[in-house]
Amino acid sequence: MNRKDMYMQEKMEKVRTVVLSRVTPKKMERVRIEALAKKLEKKISSASKALDVKSVVRVEGSVAKDTWLSGEPDIDIFMRVPATIPRKSFGDVCLKIARKATRGSEQIERFAEHPYLEAMVDDVRVNVVPCYDAERGEWLSATDRTPFHTDYIKKHLDDQARDEVRLLKKFMNGIGVYGAEIKIGGFSGYLCELLILHYESFIKTLKAFAHHKRRIVVDIEGFYKGREGELQLLFNEPIVIVDPVDRGRNVASAVQPEKLYTFVAAARAFLKESNLKFFYPRKTRALNSKKMMKKLKSRGSAIIFVTFGNVDAVPDVLWGQLYKSQRSLRKLVELNDFKIIRDVAWSDEKRATMLILELEDWRLPGVKKHLGPPLEKERECENFVGKYVNNRNVVSGPYISNGRWVVEVRRKFTDVRDLLDERLKDGGRNAGMAEGISKTLKKGYRILVNEEIVKPYARNGEFAEFLTEFLSGKPKWLENA
Repeated sequence: MNRKDMYMQEKMEKVRTVVLSRVTPKKMERVRIEALAKKLEKKISSASKALDVKSVVRVEGSVAKDTWLSGEPDIDIFMRVPATIPRKSFGDVCLKIARKATRGSEQIERFAEHPYLEAMVDDVRVNVVPCYDAERGEWLSATDRTPFHTDYIKKHLDDQARDEVRLLKKFMNGIGVYGAEIKIGGFSGYLCELLILHYESFIKTLKAFAHHKRRIVVDIEGFYKGREGELQLLFNEPIVIVDPVDRGRNVASAVQPEKLYTFVAAARAFLKESNLKFFYPRKTRALNSKKMMKKLKSRGSAIIFVTFGNVDAVPDVLWGQLYKSQRSLRKLVELNDFKIIRDVAWSDEKRATMLILELEDWRLPGVKKHLGPPLEKERECENFVGKYVNNRNVVSGPYISNGRWVVEVRRKFTDVRDLLDERLKDGGRNAGMAEGISKTLKKGYRILVNEEIVKPYARNGEFAEFLTEFLSGKPKWLENA
């Protein structure tokens, strides 16, 4: 090992030691979280009995597996209920129990495959989640696997491996790829644990992903040993981690390609130059309104903000609908010849929601060239000429250019605002807007271009931070590189 490699290894070890000292829960913190978890277990059990619902209540997730991060404890408490409770009322019954058990706390209804409750109890986020008391492999809901996940990880992870999980979680959190919820589309805690089980350490995991070329496949239990071809037929995602408690499930199915490739790029950068900024990125300082206006004016592109109010949906449903609407809006704009540089959805989940498109330009020439078929396609040529020879929208043609028929036609929309107004004024359902988004759009929306966003920007600090980051476009771990 040469001097440079030794220096890099020493620096990496120092960073690892510092981070681990920060993310490993101290004794007093453990005592507090464990006591709160037991207290909530009892409350939920009592609420179940009071509402005449049989349930087995148990702490699951990172607290149960001891892979949680200091200062960031999430207590997941699962209620295992009998299969006799009908599927359609399963979520509602359990929500009543959860609300009763956490009465007096801030409560947010969330949704995965079914509703569950998130509550802030003594400044700790608590998730009360229902599942069926199912046998392994006889799942009635997606959450039925969780108790089996907990047992599997507790059995296979030792103390050293738990440290490695904490490092991996904190790294992923720092680069913005941690969390399997729809809004993030990243790596779940369970997925991090399985990666450490397979690769054995944080650094080895980074090295495996840093050299990622095509597809990552991990089958810890060897379910498909000698039958690897079946995996290609079963799972088509770029990363496949076969669930050790369910051979038919890919634990990484929620990981969006952008999050996977962000992790790949960050892993490469960290291995080249280890730094705490990967784990603890600097907080974004939003530009003041004057600087933001100047930046938008001088940017050279056109940023379109479709702004509207709060959507009446739990956060997970909201983000699913936002992403669906974002894809539809992108397709609409592209089909009308506007060139998109980037597009994104944003919401503070309270009062403000936006679909944002950055375009090369928001205005187009009034005429465009439309290519017809090559002359060797006789029937198609006949149809094309027949369609356009006396068409009122044709400015020039049909004429022949480079061996094919061509016409020059008037564009229906030369201003992207006119296009969006036309297609969104009735809620945009025919343009592909999701139902909840459409209902909100019907109540009113605004289409703002570039510096016209400055007033909403000045009123909403959360949006100001987001837009500042969006315009930068640079990952925080690349800053000062």
